[in-house]
Amino acid sequence: MSVITKPEERKTAGELANEALKDTSTYHSMDVANALCNDILREIWKCIDAHYNVIDEPEFFIVVVLANDCLIKNLKRRKFYAWPYLPKPRPNQSVFLYRKKDDDIQRLWVLPEAATMANLSEMHQVPEKWATMKLWSDAFFKGTFWHTIRNQHGINHLSEHEYLKLHREELIQAGCKEPTFDIIDPFDFGKAFGMEVVNPFKAEIPKLSAQGRRKAK
Repeated sequence: MSVITKPEERKTAGELANEALKDTSTYHSMDVANALCNDILREIWKCIDAHYNVIDEPEFFIVVVLANDCLIKNLKRRKFYAWPYLPKPRPNQSVFLYRKKDDDIQRLWVLPEAATMANLSEMHQVPEKWATMKLWSDAFFKGTFWHTIRNQHGINHLSEHEYLKLHREELIQAGCKEPTFDIIDPFDFGKAFGMEVVNPFKAEIPKLSAQGRRKAK
């Protein structure tokens, strides 16, 4: 005999945020960082699986954005999406390159919040563990970010802006092809009818048999 177990009830974002407001405990910054990164790899692979057949390219990018909730001020949300071009950098963003041939991902960059990026860029020297993030922050403010990423990881992918600029004439010459489709006939209300109105705000539409459908035609 099979036993049906009741699915675990998950707390809403509002409930979790309310509990966090009431929590007066002190947490180490590393514990907070680990909590933010919890299950992130699993969600990245879920995003890859969802877009594997959608993006018809041998390689594409997975972008993870950490964003504030628009209603709950102490709540942050992680948003995942796939992109065929080299993504545009922004604060609180992590970007990974997925290669279908190897079925593996490569981290390209991780940017902190805007204030941290500005502080790193203004500092002349930083501890070694911050050196790479300073490199990214400097490139971000200098406007050389994509060039820096390509040199750092040995890739040659283009951003959407760069791709459109490079293939501008080609795309203009290609033009837009008009879609070919048959003109759809307007809906014939004479073919719709109700047997009985039980509720004045809701009509009961009966299911017709094959013979009834032929008569309706």
